[in-house]
Amino acid sequence: MPFANSPERFRDAANSYISALICSSSDKRTLWLERNSMAKIVSYNVNGIRSALSKGWMDWLKATDPDIVCLQEIKANPEQLDLSLFEKAGYYQYWHPAQKKGYSGVAILTKKKPDTVAIGCGMDKYDSEGRVLRVDYGDISVMSVYMPSGSSGEDRQAFKMQWLTDFQKYIKVLKKTRPNLVISGDYNICHKAIDIHNPVSNANSSGFLPEEREWIDGFMKSGFVDSFRHFNKDPHNYTWWSFRANSRAKNLGWRIDYNLISNSLEPKMKRAVIMPEARHSDHCPLMVEIDF
Repeated sequence: MPFANSPERFRDAANSYISALICSSSDKRTLWLERNSMAKIVSYNVNGIRSALSKGWMDWLKATDPDIVCLQEIKANPEQLDLSLFEKAGYYQYWHPAQKKGYSGVAILTKKKPDTVAIGCGMDKYDSEGRVLRVDYGDISVMSVYMPSGSSGEDRQAFKMQWLTDFQKYIKVLKKTRPNLVISGDYNICHKAIDIHNPVSNANSSGFLPEEREWIDGFMKSGFVDSFRHFNKDPHNYTWWSFRANSRAKNLGWRIDYNLISNSLEPKMKRAVIMPEARHSDHCPLMVEIDF
């Protein structure tokens, strides 16, 4: 299986992290076109997959029944998990944990086996933190991305800003061969004032800084659709809430998670929603439905 854009020294590790489990003909996994042409794609920062599992996440997954699940901040290696849980639910599994234990990491669960899996973005300082994972289906690619937070100090904010520059360059090159992208994940940036509960008091907070907002605005204008805002222009729709001050109950949140869709796929979008009823994390999942 090819691993495009993965640095050589991570390739052996990537091989051990990937789990594409083969099932019998009675397996729940089916080709989407056997059911219909729609694909439900969910992005979810689970803030620790083991923690989410302890809070009933598998029951939620089975009830929601997405075709593709892009996970961020998994904070675990595959060998620390009972992978049969995902297999029994009908998913192939692809993992890209961080080298640091209990930190960062992304994964993708998918009912349709991809043509290609690409681990990382080819830049060691980001790939060591497990920030990018891509699966390809025909001419459509789906990515799970966990962008850095800058809230822990000046050094990490500088790291975040460098990441934003480097990631945009990476996507610009990737689009030459994979133009139809679904980039799902935790961007750690609110785009506009409507996307944060108190834009005035948070004007100088990492995640809502002018330079961060300028970046995500430019990134979208470079050829991507904010799938949720395409269908919903209403305020008070958030994807992350602080654990402090009873923020979630009061809906004092931030919308920092996105399913961004290449402009070329815009006509194929059918629906996009945020799912705040799911409470396995300080984030909630969001879903976009696309005609594959």
